[in-house]
Amino acid sequence: MTELDAAPDLVDHPVRVGIADDHESVRLGIKAACENAGFEVVFAAATVRELVDGISGRPVDVIVLDLSLGDGSLVTDNVHLARSTGASVLVHSIADRVALVREALAAGAAGVIPKSSPTTTVMAAVASVARGDVLNNLEWATAIDADRDFAKAQLGRRERDVLHLYASGLPLKMVAMQLGIAHSTAREYLDRIRVKYVEVGRPAPTKVDLLRRAVEDGILPGLDPDGGDGRS
Repeated sequence: MTELDAAPDLVDHPVRVGIADDHESVRLGIKAACENAGFEVVFAAATVRELVDGISGRPVDVIVLDLSLGDGSLVTDNVHLARSTGASVLVHSIADRVALVREALAAGAAGVIPKSSPTTTVMAAVASVARGDVLNNLEWATAIDADRDFAKAQLGRRERDVLHLYASGLPLKMVAMQLGIAHSTAREYLDRIRVKYVEVGRPAPTKVDLLRRAVEDGILPGLDPDGGDGRS
Protein backbone atom coordinates (compact mmCIF):
# COMPACT_ATOMS: atom_id res chain seq x y z
CA MET A 1 0.00 0.00 0.00
CA THR A 2 1.41 3.43 -0.91
CA GLU A 3 1.36 6.52 1.31
CA LEU A 4 -1.35 7.96 -0.90
CA ASP A 5 -3.45 4.80 -0.69
CA ALA A 6 -3.21 4.99 3.09
CA ALA A 7 -4.61 8.53 3.20
CA PRO A 8 -8.28 8.77 4.13
CA ASP A 9 -10.82 10.57 1.96
CA LEU A 10 -10.23 14.27 2.29
CA VAL A 11 -13.39 16.14 1.39
CA ASP A 12 -16.51 15.64 -0.70
CA HIS A 13 -14.73 16.91 -3.81
CA PRO A 14 -11.40 16.10 -5.48
CA VAL A 15 -8.41 18.00 -4.05
CA ARG A 16 -8.00 21.12 -6.16
CA VAL A 17 -4.39 21.94 -6.97
CA GLY A 18 -2.49 24.90 -8.42
CA ILE A 19 1.11 24.56 -9.59
CA ALA A 20 3.78 27.27 -9.81
CA ASP A 21 7.09 26.11 -11.28
CA ASP A 22 9.19 27.73 -14.00
CA HIS A 23 10.23 24.38 -15.51
CA GLU A 24 7.61 23.13 -17.94
CA SER A 25 8.63 19.48 -17.52
CA VAL A 26 8.12 19.75 -13.74
CA ARG A 27 4.72 21.39 -14.18
CA LEU A 28 3.62 18.69 -16.58
CA GLY A 29 4.94 15.94 -14.31
CA ILE A 30 3.14 17.25 -11.23
CA LYS A 31 -0.02 17.84 -13.25
CA ALA A 32 0.00 14.25 -14.55
CA ALA A 33 0.70 12.83 -11.08
CA CYS A 34 -2.14 14.89 -9.59
CA GLU A 35 -4.58 13.74 -12.23
CA ASN A 36 -3.51 10.13 -11.76
CA ALA A 37 -4.15 10.54 -8.03
CA GLY A 38 -7.67 11.79 -8.71
CA PHE A 39 -6.91 15.44 -7.94
CA GLU A 40 -8.16 18.35 -10.04
CA VAL A 41 -5.45 20.67 -11.41
CA VAL A 42 -7.08 24.09 -11.55
CA PHE A 43 -4.14 25.87 -13.21
CA ALA A 44 -0.38 25.55 -13.69
CA ALA A 45 1.98 28.43 -14.46
CA ALA A 46 5.61 29.56 -14.45
CA THR A 47 5.04 32.30 -11.86
CA VAL A 48 2.76 32.82 -8.88
CA ARG A 49 1.29 35.98 -10.38
CA GLU A 50 0.41 34.12 -13.58
CA LEU A 51 -1.03 31.28 -11.49
CA VAL A 52 -3.22 33.59 -9.40
CA ASP A 53 -4.47 35.34 -12.55
CA GLY A 54 -5.17 31.96 -14.17
CA ILE A 55 -7.04 30.68 -11.13
CA SER A 56 -9.26 33.74 -11.43
CA GLY A 57 -11.11 33.29 -8.16
CA ARG A 58 -11.79 29.57 -8.54
CA PRO A 59 -11.35 27.59 -5.30
CA VAL A 60 -7.98 25.90 -4.80
CA ASP A 61 -7.02 23.69 -1.85
CA VAL A 62 -3.24 23.40 -2.33
CA ILE A 63 -0.68 25.33 -4.36
CA VAL A 64 2.50 23.40 -5.11
CA LEU A 65 5.22 26.06 -5.21
CA ASP A 66 8.84 26.01 -6.32
CA LEU A 67 11.08 28.19 -4.14
CA SER A 68 13.13 29.82 -6.91
CA LEU A 69 11.17 31.07 -9.89
CA GLY A 70 12.69 32.60 -13.00
CA ASP A 71 10.92 35.96 -12.67
CA GLY A 72 13.14 36.97 -9.72
CA SER A 73 10.22 37.11 -7.29
CA LEU A 74 10.84 36.77 -3.55
CA VAL A 75 9.88 33.67 -1.58
CA THR A 76 7.92 35.59 1.05
CA ASP A 77 5.96 37.51 -1.59
CA ASN A 78 5.18 34.32 -3.49
CA VAL A 79 3.94 32.47 -0.42
CA HIS A 80 1.77 35.41 0.64
CA LEU A 81 0.35 35.82 -2.86
CA ALA A 82 -0.35 32.09 -3.15
CA ARG A 83 -2.06 32.02 0.25
CA SER A 84 -4.20 35.01 -0.74
CA THR A 85 -6.15 32.59 -2.95
CA GLY A 86 -7.27 30.71 0.16
CA ALA A 87 -5.04 27.74 -0.65
CA SER A 88 -2.43 26.10 1.55
CA VAL A 89 1.09 26.19 0.14
CA LEU A 90 3.27 23.12 -0.32
CA VAL A 91 6.86 23.98 -1.18
CA HIS A 92 8.30 21.60 -3.78
CA SER A 93 11.96 22.38 -4.34
CA ILE A 94 15.60 21.36 -3.99
CA ALA A 95 16.03 20.31 -0.38
CA ASP A 96 19.36 21.99 0.40
CA ARG A 97 18.10 25.58 0.23
CA VAL A 98 17.69 25.88 3.99
CA ALA A 99 17.49 29.68 4.18
CA LEU A 100 14.78 29.78 1.50
CA VAL A 101 12.91 26.91 3.16
CA ARG A 102 12.95 28.77 6.46
CA GLU A 103 11.73 31.93 4.75
CA ALA A 104 8.87 30.03 3.13
CA LEU A 105 7.86 28.48 6.45
CA ALA A 106 8.05 31.85 8.18
CA ALA A 107 5.75 33.26 5.48
CA GLY A 108 3.15 30.57 6.17
CA ALA A 109 3.91 27.62 3.89
CA ALA A 110 2.25 24.47 5.22
CA GLY A 111 5.09 22.11 4.40
CA VAL A 112 8.10 21.23 2.29
CA ILE A 113 8.68 18.29 -0.03
CA PRO A 114 11.94 17.82 -1.98
CA LYS A 115 11.94 17.44 -5.74
CA SER A 116 13.86 14.21 -5.30
CA SER A 117 10.82 12.57 -3.64
CA PRO A 118 8.86 9.87 -5.47
CA THR A 119 5.62 11.13 -6.98
CA THR A 120 3.60 8.99 -4.55
CA THR A 121 5.28 10.84 -1.67
CA VAL A 122 4.57 14.21 -3.27
CA MET A 123 0.93 13.31 -3.82
CA ALA A 124 0.62 12.07 -0.24
CA ALA A 125 2.02 15.43 0.88
CA VAL A 126 -0.54 17.27 -1.25
CA ALA A 127 -3.28 15.18 0.35
CA SER A 128 -1.95 15.85 3.86
CA VAL A 129 -1.74 19.60 3.30
CA ALA A 130 -5.25 19.62 1.83
CA ARG A 131 -6.47 17.99 5.06
CA GLY A 132 -4.76 20.71 7.07
CA ASP A 133 -2.10 18.39 8.48
CA VAL A 134 1.45 19.54 9.23
CA LEU A 135 4.22 17.73 7.35
CA ASN A 136 6.82 16.50 9.83
CA ASN A 137 9.48 15.79 7.25
CA LEU A 138 13.24 16.16 7.20
CA GLU A 139 13.24 19.45 5.30
CA TRP A 140 10.95 21.05 7.87
CA ALA A 141 13.05 19.77 10.76
CA THR A 142 16.29 20.92 9.13
CA ALA A 143 14.89 24.39 8.57
CA ILE A 144 13.74 24.71 12.18
CA ASP A 145 16.97 23.29 13.58
CA ALA A 146 18.90 25.81 11.50
CA ASP A 147 17.30 28.64 13.48
CA ARG A 148 20.01 28.27 16.13
CA ASP A 149 22.70 28.86 13.54
CA PHE A 150 21.02 31.55 11.46
CA ALA A 151 18.68 33.31 13.90
CA LYS A 152 20.66 36.55 13.82
CA ALA A 153 21.52 38.34 10.62
CA GLN A 154 25.26 38.81 10.36
CA LEU A 155 25.29 42.61 10.32
CA GLY A 156 28.49 44.63 10.13
CA ARG A 157 29.24 47.39 12.63
CA ARG A 158 28.04 50.19 10.34
CA GLU A 159 24.92 48.23 9.40
CA ARG A 160 24.14 47.83 13.09
CA ASP A 161 24.63 51.60 13.58
CA VAL A 162 22.23 52.38 10.73
CA LEU A 163 19.66 49.89 12.01
CA HIS A 164 19.93 51.20 15.57
CA LEU A 165 19.24 54.81 14.56
CA TYR A 166 16.68 54.09 11.85
CA ALA A 167 14.68 51.59 13.89
CA SER A 168 14.76 54.04 16.82
CA GLY A 169 12.65 56.38 14.72
CA LEU A 170 15.04 58.68 12.90
CA PRO A 171 14.35 59.42 9.22
CA LEU A 172 17.02 57.94 6.98
CA LYS A 173 18.31 61.43 6.10
CA MET A 174 18.95 62.14 9.79
CA VAL A 175 20.60 58.74 10.20
CA ALA A 176 23.01 59.65 7.41
CA MET A 177 23.76 63.05 8.94
CA GLN A 178 24.37 61.60 12.39
CA LEU A 179 26.77 58.97 11.01
CA GLY A 180 28.49 61.41 8.65
CA ILE A 181 27.66 59.46 5.50
CA ALA A 182 25.74 60.25 2.32
CA HIS A 183 22.01 59.60 2.23
CA SER A 184 22.55 57.20 -0.68
CA THR A 185 25.12 55.28 1.37
CA ALA A 186 22.69 55.01 4.28
CA ARG A 187 20.07 53.68 1.84
CA GLU A 188 22.56 51.06 0.58
CA TYR A 189 23.22 49.94 4.16
CA LEU A 190 19.48 49.70 4.81
CA ASP A 191 18.94 47.67 1.65
CA ARG A 192 21.74 45.28 2.66
CA ILE A 193 20.26 44.92 6.15
CA ARG A 194 16.89 43.91 4.67
CA VAL A 195 18.55 41.43 2.31
CA LYS A 196 20.45 39.83 5.21
CA TYR A 197 17.25 39.41 7.20
CA VAL A 198 15.54 37.80 4.21
CA GLU A 199 18.48 35.42 3.86
CA VAL A 200 17.97 34.13 7.42
CA GLY A 201 14.22 33.76 6.99
CA ARG A 202 13.21 36.87 8.98
CA PRO A 203 12.04 39.39 6.38
CA ALA A 204 11.75 43.02 7.47
CA PRO A 205 10.01 44.95 4.68
CA THR A 206 8.72 47.81 6.88
CA LYS A 207 10.19 50.07 9.52
CA VAL A 208 8.13 48.32 12.21
CA ASP A 209 9.57 44.98 11.08
CA LEU A 210 13.10 46.42 11.32
CA LEU A 211 12.30 47.61 14.85
CA ARG A 212 11.20 44.09 15.77
CA ARG A 213 14.40 42.59 14.34
CA ALA A 214 16.56 45.15 16.15
CA VAL A 215 14.85 44.31 19.45
CA GLU A 216 15.04 40.55 18.81
CA ASP A 217 18.77 40.77 18.05
CA GLY A 218 19.60 43.01 21.00
CA ILE A 219 20.46 46.04 18.87
CA LEU A 220 17.71 48.01 20.62
CA PRO A 221 16.17 47.51 24.08
CA GLY A 222 12.78 45.81 24.38
CA LEU A 223 10.52 48.52 23.04
CA ASP A 224 6.94 47.99 21.91
CA PRO A 225 7.35 47.25 18.21
CA ASP A 226 3.67 47.78 17.57
CA GLY A 227 3.88 51.44 18.40
CA GLY A 228 5.22 52.54 15.01
CA ASP A 229 3.38 53.27 11.84
CA GLY A 230 5.21 50.78 9.66
CA ARG A 231 6.33 53.34 7.13
CA SER A 232 9.87 53.12 5.83
